Amino acid sequence: MSEKKCRWGILGTAGIARKNWQAIRNSGNGQLVAVASRTEKRASDYITENQSQVPHAPVPRPIAGYDEMIAADDIDAIYIPLPTGLRKEFVLKAAAAGKHVLCEKPCGVNGDEVREIVDACSAAGVQFMDGVMFMHSDRLSAIRDELDRGEAVGEIKRIASQFSFMAPPDFDGNIRMHSDLEPLGSPGDLGWYCIRMTLWTLNYEMPVSLKARMIRETGRIGSDDSVPITLSAEMVFASGVTASFYCSFEVEHQQWINISGTKGHIAVNDFVLPYHGPELGFDVEQAQFETDLCQFHMERHTRRVTVREYSDSHASSQETKLFRNFGNLVLGGMIDSHWPEISLKTQRVLDACLKSAGNGGEEIIFRKL
Repeated sequence: MSEKKCRWGILGTAGIARKNWQAIRNSGNGQLVAVASRTEKRASDYITENQSQVPHAPVPRPIAGYDEMIAADDIDAIYIPLPTGLRKEFVLKAAAAGKHVLCEKPCGVNGDEVREIVDACSAAGVQFMDGVMFMHSDRLSAIRDELDRGEAVGEIKRIASQFSFMAPPDFDGNIRMHSDLEPLGSPGDLGWYCIRMTLWTLNYEMPVSLKARMIRETGRIGSDDSVPITLSAEMVFASGVTASFYCSFEVEHQQWINISGTKGHIAVNDFVLPYHGPELGFDVEQAQFETDLCQFHMERHTRRVTVREYSDSHASSQETKLFRNFGNLVLGGMIDSHWPEISLKTQRVLDACLKSAGNGGEEIIFRKL
C-alpha cells in the first residue's frame, strides 16, 4: 500500500507556481493532482511545459475554471498564486469547500481582507499559510540559536533590511503595475519579506509606531490608480528596537538584513532567495576598535555560520520544506494557528506603511488587535 499523500491543486498558471511545481514533487509527501486555468488549453499547455523539465507521475490533469478545481473531491489542498486582488474570493471559496490553502503573499489587499480569510479558514477547520519560503529554511533556526545565546548580537537594538530588483524596460506592462490586480506594488511584493523577517526576529512583537515615505509611485496604462514603486519605512518597538526597510523595483538585486545589538551584528545577504549552492549561511560580525594615542586600529572579527541546505531545486531547499511542512499538517489532521496569525500581523504592518506613505509620512500609532 502506498503512503498517503497530500493531494495538491494549483489554482492558476503564474510564473512562481513553476518553482512550486517542483517543490511539490520534491516534498515526498505531496502529489500534484491538477492545475486550473481560465481555459483547459492554457492549463494543459502549462502542464506540458513544466512536465518537460520536472515530470510528475501520474501527469496532473488540466481543469478549466477555478471553481471546478475547488469542487474537485480528489484534492486536499490548493496553492493559490493568483494576483493579490483576486486572492480573497478564491481563498474563501476554497475554505468553504473544506480545502486547505497555501496562498501567495500579500494574502489580501488589506488587513480587513486577511482577517476575513483567517476567520473563514479557522471556521472551516482548514489550514491557511502564506508562501514565504524562507520561514521554512533551517537557516532561521541557526539565526535564532545565535540570537538566543546572546553572545553574537547581545541585546538587539536595530534591524535594517532591503529587498529590491531593477525592473526591465518593459515593466510598465507587468502585472505588478496593475492597480486592480496588484495594488500594493513593491511593498506587497518585496516589503512583505522585510516586514516578516523583522517581526520574526523580534518573536512577532508588533511596532508601537511607524513612518513610511513613498519615494515613487506610478501606474500602467489601463489601471485606475498608481502603485507604489519605491518605499522606505521606519518602525519603533516598545522593547526599544528600531527597524527600517527599503523596497524598490528601481534598484539592482539586493535582499539583505542586518540585526545589530550591543555585542555585534548578524548579516544575511540573501535572506529571501538564497544564493546558489549546497549550503546557506550568515555572518556574525563583532568588530573591535582600539586607539593608542595616534594609532587608531579597527579589527574585523567575522564568523561564518552555515547549514547544509541547497538553495533551490532540491529536496532540502526552503520551498520544498514549505510544501512538506504544509503537507505534514494536512496529513496529521493538525491546524496550526501560528501561520495565519503571522500573515495577519505582517499585513497590518504593511497597511500602516501604505497609510503613512500615502499621507505624507504621518506617524501611525498601533493599537492592539
